[in-house]
Amino acid sequence: MLKKITISCLAVSSLGIVTKNVEAKTKLQPNVIFIYADDLGRGMLSYEGQKIVKTPNIDQLAKTGMQFSNAYGCMLCAPARASLLTGYHDCHRDKWIITNAGIYKKISTGELTPTQVEAKLDSALSREPKLDTYLPQVFKRAGYYTAEIGKLEWGFAASHKQMKEHGWDYYFGYLDHVRCHGYYPPFLFENQNLVSIPGNTRVDCGKTFEPESEQSYKDRWDMTGKAVYSQDIFLEKILSVIRSHKNKPFFLFHPTQLPHGPVSIPQIAPEFAHNDSLTSIEKEYASMVKKLDDHVGVIVNELKKQGLYENTIIIFSADNGHEIYYPQKGRCEKPYRNMVTGELFNNITDKFYSELGGDVFNGNDGMAGLKRSNWDGAVKVPLIVSWPGKIQAKKSTSLVAMYDWVNTFADLLRVSVGTPNDGKSFLSNLIDKSRTDSTVNQYVVYSSYMGPALVTADGWKLRTFVNKNIFQLYYLPEDYREENELSQKYPEKVESLKKILMNECSGDFRNGVCTE
Repeated sequence: MLKKITISCLAVSSLGIVTKNVEAKTKLQPNVIFIYADDLGRGMLSYEGQKIVKTPNIDQLAKTGMQFSNAYGCMLCAPARASLLTGYHDCHRDKWIITNAGIYKKISTGELTPTQVEAKLDSALSREPKLDTYLPQVFKRAGYYTAEIGKLEWGFAASHKQMKEHGWDYYFGYLDHVRCHGYYPPFLFENQNLVSIPGNTRVDCGKTFEPESEQSYKDRWDMTGKAVYSQDIFLEKILSVIRSHKNKPFFLFHPTQLPHGPVSIPQIAPEFAHNDSLTSIEKEYASMVKKLDDHVGVIVNELKKQGLYENTIIIFSADNGHEIYYPQKGRCEKPYRNMVTGELFNNITDKFYSELGGDVFNGNDGMAGLKRSNWDGAVKVPLIVSWPGKIQAKKSTSLVAMYDWVNTFADLLRVSVGTPNDGKSFLSNLIDKSRTDSTVNQYVVYSSYMGPALVTADGWKLRTFVNKNIFQLYYLPEDYREENELSQKYPEKVESLKKILMNECSGDFRNGVCTE
């Protein structure tokens, strides 16, 4: 019932050594708030060029913090979270187990009690290897209070025992991925306690379905049993943690549902209501992104109100690249197809681009591909790191991965990660102004539904289509859109990168093929 997920790869490294200059600037323990958007392509942010949706609060973080233009996540949410929290890439066989989703729905249907659900998950998870360090444990070792609020932080279903073992002092939210697809849950969890949400009565948490149709529109706006929007609950919990722990350093992780679909929003934002170039579901999706930006603004304002802003690191990022939740016949369709030719994308010679696939938002920022693939549009993510007066307001082209965060925070807080993992600290790039674009990773790797891919610090990319025994080569500095395939021109480069990638995939490229 539990499946191991295949995983992508990065060079194993030891903990980075902090320079004296960095040490002198990090004697204080800053609070850390990590806002982790769900399926948010970086093209949806106005500081990255989004024209329809304005994101002024996220833009302000980018203006005052460091923007990374070469940051890689994963191609899917569950491995992305596991990778972030462990410091390992997602092409290993033996670092974690990804649980199946849906078990927590059985509480609503009366099939299982919360205790029974917990027992079943713990039994299955007992086979999961115990790692030396999870991200919240880094902060615990430095004396921090740790809190996770929002979408589940692990796998497709998480247990209380697992959350405590990972190092959370407090958590509030969903523990099941299937339930996260609805924004009106009848219950959530606060630590081990089931918390009923009055007025939310839908077993499916108010989830609707794609593609757009007269019936799906009707279902979305039927508010029966949908009284309280989950993201609004999360915001109140976040503010409560900030207020109640302002005298002790805290690490607050907020994996928001927004803007993961199916599309769901209590009301369309006024700025989109009369935009005749958008369909109704596109207006609703834009409003989800707008709500995410609004909440970022509320969190920043609360930090300022509590006198914590100057000593708080705020990170804004996302798990994977863009995904489309507003498909409509003849406009933008799933399965994704070329709206000019009518043919499905083959992901070899023909791949998704916004103008071909009909994405009015250009959510993948002009890159090729969407979530689940190994094109850059699936794995390049927005990354902003803000710490007023400590982190330079600048753009960085340094190659970084989300699994670098465990080591980076361990470096900041001067704690050990134990057994070396796949990540590398990029603290010096953040703090030392002379090293903003210095090399952190020689390469990063990641999995996909097609196969693993590798990107080097100097811009070479090898992508695979394992089932078809295809290896394609691109040079990203001159080919942002991955249009010019170079394997025939540079066969030696292909072979050298294949060796690295094979090693990172433990001798089998199939370890980089996601089967979930």
